[in-house]
Amino acid sequence: MSDTSTDDGRPGDGTRAVRAGLPEPVKHEPTLPGPVFAAHFHLPGEVTGPYSYGRDDNPTWTLLERAVSELEAPGRDDAETLVFASGMAAVSSVLFSQLRAGDTVVLPSDGYQVLPLVRAQLEAYGIEVRTAPTAGDAQLDALDGAKLLWLETPSNPGLDVCDIRRLAEAAHARGALVAVDNTLATPLGQRPLELGADFSVASGTKQLTGHGDVLLGYVVGRDPAAMSAVRRWRKIVGAISGPMEAWLAHRSIATLQLRVDRQDASALTVARALRERPEVTGLRYPGLPDDPAHPVAAQQMRRYGSVVSFTLATRARAERFLAALRLVEDATSFGGVRSTAERRGRWGGDPVPEGFIRLSVGAEDPQDLVADLLRALDESAA
Repeated sequence: MSDTSTDDGRPGDGTRAVRAGLPEPVKHEPTLPGPVFAAHFHLPGEVTGPYSYGRDDNPTWTLLERAVSELEAPGRDDAETLVFASGMAAVSSVLFSQLRAGDTVVLPSDGYQVLPLVRAQLEAYGIEVRTAPTAGDAQLDALDGAKLLWLETPSNPGLDVCDIRRLAEAAHARGALVAVDNTLATPLGQRPLELGADFSVASGTKQLTGHGDVLLGYVVGRDPAAMSAVRRWRKIVGAISGPMEAWLAHRSIATLQLRVDRQDASALTVARALRERPEVTGLRYPGLPDDPAHPVAAQQMRRYGSVVSFTLATRARAERFLAALRLVEDATSFGGVRSTAERRGRWGGDPVPEGFIRLSVGAEDPQDLVADLLRALDESAA
């Protein structure tokens, strides 16, 4: 459900996206200042002020971080955002800054395919890792004694959804922190902090920036001590965004609402068309009223994302289908203005069938996308 109402007096999503993070206007200065390329700053005498060394802070990051905070936690002054070089840098910063040897973390068993590598590293550091599926709030049963609960909703690539508010309340009652990977939903689709999470984490590489030309990640939180630990981790590891990437990301956010509304509406159109094809099985899109995830998604999501997943009978059929597509590029990642699709099993790490397809719907005309997909299904049948 797309809801940009301003009944509470706050700006709508489009207005907020266009103006997010902009500095106060200065005569003869650009509306969005260009990237600041600086390894160091003038710093005579004692260390005071916000900028001293390029690994710690940068004016271009500051504006982007303000913009993300305004989207993830509109109307709040206590939300802090830190940007990173990639989504996995952001994910790692929360896990490794908040956990110590002897702690327990609960991860989704059906999450992003790099999480098994993360699990191995956590276990190497003496951290117990428990896993459970996203659907049915199954992670509830693994919470006792945990220090951190990690949610990914909708999950990637299976598109299952869990109840953030329910899980956050249960985790907090047991003394655990809660982090939500908000990559697929974007802040216009879902606001984890408003649903009770301690951290909202995302890869800005995907729909947030939307053009397939920026690697970026971010962490948003409200607890100063927890965010101080995340900031310290960024400083130690040096997983910082370049100024140009940060500036490109901020520029791209201005069109976020336009892109998201077009792509998400087209994803629903595509899902409805694919649902009518007998060779398509396991179709998932949280925006479909009959999708298993829809009842929970409708309670906590304002938009349902641009990703549709489904399965074809065999690996060979899936590969013929991908090769027959003309408008949809065979590429990984998702959320870009150009549609992409891939046979997800080629990477390993995802518990999906060999013919499983993850389709990211772009900003092309929906009727053209549907025609291309249906034609490719016909041509790949032989």
